[in-house]
Amino acid sequence: MFQRLAVLLRQPAAAPLLPALVRSLSSGCVNIAAPLNFWGGKRRTSKERSKGENVYEPATGRVLCMLEPCGPSDVDQAVEAAKSAYGHWSRMSGMERARVMIEAAHIIENRREEIAKMEVVNNGKSITEARLDVDSARLSLEYYAGLASSLAGQHVQLPGRSFAYTRREPLGVCVGIGAWNYPFQIAAWKSAPALACGNSMVFKPSPVTPVTAVLLAEIYAEAGAPEGLFNVVQGGQETGSLLCRHPDVAKVSFTGSVPTGQKIMEMASKGVKPVTLELGGKSPLLVFEDSDLENAVRGALMANFLSQGQVCSNGTRVFVQSDILPEFVEEVVKRTQAIEIGDPLLESTRMGPLVSRTHLDKVLTFVDQAKEEGAVVLCGGEPFVPSDPKLKGGYYMTPCVLANCRDDMTCVREEIFGPVMSVLSFDTEQEVLQRANDTALGLAAGVFTSDVKRAHRVVEHLKAGSCFINNYNITPVEVPFGGFKMSGIGRENGQVTIEYYSQLKTVYVEMGDVDSLF
Repeated sequence: MFQRLAVLLRQPAAAPLLPALVRSLSSGCVNIAAPLNFWGGKRRTSKERSKGENVYEPATGRVLCMLEPCGPSDVDQAVEAAKSAYGHWSRMSGMERARVMIEAAHIIENRREEIAKMEVVNNGKSITEARLDVDSARLSLEYYAGLASSLAGQHVQLPGRSFAYTRREPLGVCVGIGAWNYPFQIAAWKSAPALACGNSMVFKPSPVTPVTAVLLAEIYAEAGAPEGLFNVVQGGQETGSLLCRHPDVAKVSFTGSVPTGQKIMEMASKGVKPVTLELGGKSPLLVFEDSDLENAVRGALMANFLSQGQVCSNGTRVFVQSDILPEFVEEVVKRTQAIEIGDPLLESTRMGPLVSRTHLDKVLTFVDQAKEEGAVVLCGGEPFVPSDPKLKGGYYMTPCVLANCRDDMTCVREEIFGPVMSVLSFDTEQEVLQRANDTALGLAAGVFTSDVKRAHRVVEHLKAGSCFINNYNITPVEVPFGGFKMSGIGRENGQVTIEYYSQLKTVYVEMGDVDSLF
C-alpha cells in the first residue's frame, strides 16, 4: 500500500491538487484528510455533522476516506455561491468564458497523470482507461469553449420593416448528479456545456466515488472562474433530493439508474424544471455472418468489458448469426480468458476490481441466476483473488461469457452492470431486429456487417439513441450521446446539448404604428 501512496505523491504538480494522503501504520489504509465538499472557491467541511460513511478503495478493500454528507444548510450555501457566481459569469461574453474553460483544459492536460491515478484509486478502473477518461474531460471543456463564443439567436424580417429576433440565454444555477463509473469525466461532461452557456453548477458525485469531482472544482478556480461557479456537495439520496427541490435551482442533469432518474424527474416536475436524464441500458450488439470476425470480436469485448462492464451503454446482448456462432464464441472466450486482471495502477492490467463489495456480490448473483435458468458459463463469472497480497481484499471477478441464452432470461432482460456477456444466436435480419428492440430501454445498439446497405437499414430500425456500425463504445465529445425510451431524456455532448443548458427568448420589434382592433 505504501508503494501505491508513493506512486500518487511523486508527481511534481501533485501538491496543489491532490488531497492530503495520510498513512495509517495501524490499519494500513489510505486516508484522504482534506474535505471533499467545495463551494465559494474553497473546500468545505459539512456543517450538518451528519454521521459519515466509509469510502473504500476497490483495489484493496481498504478505507480511502470518510464521506460527510451535505444537509440543508450546506446545500443552501452551495446554491447561494452558485447564484452569486452566475450573476457575474452570465454577463461575460462567450469569448471571456471560453478563455477560462481553455485554461482549465490546459491544467487538466498538465495534470493528467495525477488525476487519472486518483480516479483509479477511487473507482478501480485500469490506469489506461482512466487516462482516456481524463482526456475526454479535457476535450469536453475545449469543445464547449469553442462553442461559447458562437452562441447566437436569429433575426427574422417581418412585414412593414418590423422584425423579430431571438436570444439564447442561460438558465441559471444548474445541478449535476453524477454516477460512479466515470466520476471525473461525467463532472466535466455536465459542467462544460452548462458553463459555456453562462450557467453556474452545483455538482453531486456518487457517494461511492466522491474524490475527483472536487479536483475539477479546484481546476476551474485555478483557471480563473468566479468563486462559486462550480461547486461540489457530497452525499446520497437525501442530498440529491435537497438539490432537486431547491427553489433556486433551474435545471437538473442526472446520470444513473432508471428508478433514481424517475424520482428526480418527479421532484423536478414540482418546479417545472427541465431535466437531462442519462439512464440505464440493456443494449444489443448484432453480429452478421458477413462481418469482419476479428473486428466483431474486438467490438464485443469493448461492448462488454470496458470498465469491468460497468458502462451504461454496454452491448451486453450479443446476437450472433447462427453460421458464425461457433467460431465467434471460440474466439471471444479465448480473448476473455486472456484479459489481465489485477492492480489497476499497473500498465499491464486490463481489468481492475468492481466498484464495491456490494456491487460485486450483485453481479455474481446474476451469474448464479443465469446458470439456474439454463445459461452455460463458457468462462469466468467467479470471484478472483490477485496474487499480490495487498489486493486480497479487493472486489475482483473473472469476466464472464454466457451461452445458450434465451430472450426471457434474467441475464438478458436486466442490466447487470458488470463483466458479463450474454450470447444469443439468430437467423434472419427481421428476427433479430424484433428481438433487439424488445426492451423498455434504448440507450445504445451496434451492428457488425460488411454490407453497407444492411448496416444503415438495420440502424434505421434500431430503437436506440446511440448506434454504432462496426465499432462500439466510442463517445467523441463532438457527437451527441443519450437514449430512447426509458434510457433517458436529453443529450450529453455535441452541439445540440447547448439547447439543454439554455433557453430561447423571442423579441418582437414594431417599426410602424400599432394595428389595434380597439
